[in-house]
Amino acid sequence: MEPRAEKLIRTSVPALDEILGQPFKVLDDGLIRVVDYMGDDNAVVQAARVSYGAGTRKVSDDRGLIRYLLQHRHTTPFEMCSLKLHLRVPMDAWRQWVRHRTASINETSTRYSLAIDSTQTTQSDQWRIQATDNKQGSDGWLDSDRGADLTRAENAFQSEAKRVYNERLELGVAREQARKDLPLCTYTEAYWKMDLHNLLHFLALRMDSHAQKEIRDYATIIGREIVSRWVPLTWEAFEDFRFQGTHFSRIETDILAANGAGDTEQAVAIARDAGWLKPSKKGGLIRSRERMEFEAKLDKLNLPVPWRV
Repeated sequence: MEPRAEKLIRTSVPALDEILGQPFKVLDDGLIRVVDYMGDDNAVVQAARVSYGAGTRKVSDDRGLIRYLLQHRHTTPFEMCSLKLHLRVPMDAWRQWVRHRTASINETSTRYSLAIDSTQTTQSDQWRIQATDNKQGSDGWLDSDRGADLTRAENAFQSEAKRVYNERLELGVAREQARKDLPLCTYTEAYWKMDLHNLLHFLALRMDSHAQKEIRDYATIIGREIVSRWVPLTWEAFEDFRFQGTHFSRIETDILAANGAGDTEQAVAIARDAGWLKPSKKGGLIRSRERMEFEAKLDKLNLPVPWRV
């Protein structure tokens, strides 16, 4: 006797269905839309348990299992869910985005279509200053008067780039060549699909305060406006254990243990052996990212930094 096919009902998340297709505005002309999704918190639980008695399950049980899975990095169950988004994003942010190679992507091709006639612009009070302690980040803002000059120059440059591009097209130059001088501020559009495990990794990196502001703006909307609706139990666990959680390396744990035992000298010795406390010729200590990040963790927990005592 042939086995009877099990009747299945497609997963539906009402909170996410409410915003399906709804554009979330980002930057001056960017957007994010949910196009489709597969799975939900229950799909994560089902994948972890393979089979279960539906009548005996409780929401608290699902929550506990999801939190356990995420805390202990059991990632496969989260790969059972996926999300497809429609994006409109400036090229310079998109270059960072596509480095996450675990997604399926289909982008507008300017070989076949005209380039989007839209560019990201910068208001006079939005020009950021290069950070002194982070070679790839920004810290603070340029004053508005100087920013106004930069904004005027930006507008002139972008207008000229558009004029040159359109002139080439009017003269019959091939689109694949006419596009070559378009600036990175030009918007592009794409469909972007990723499973939940890799999506959480993307969000952990791109929502972080060290990420470039433009892509951080996109990631924050994806996380807080979309993923939180789609898989609320998973999102809660992600915030608790990964995004907002504090983790300690072996060296950090050893320092904490020595500090907790009241042995400040031993704590300092561990940091010195790790190369964290090398003196600078100008006075103070040579910059050590590990040390500075550990100091920030101690400050967050209102714990003393041994070498500051």
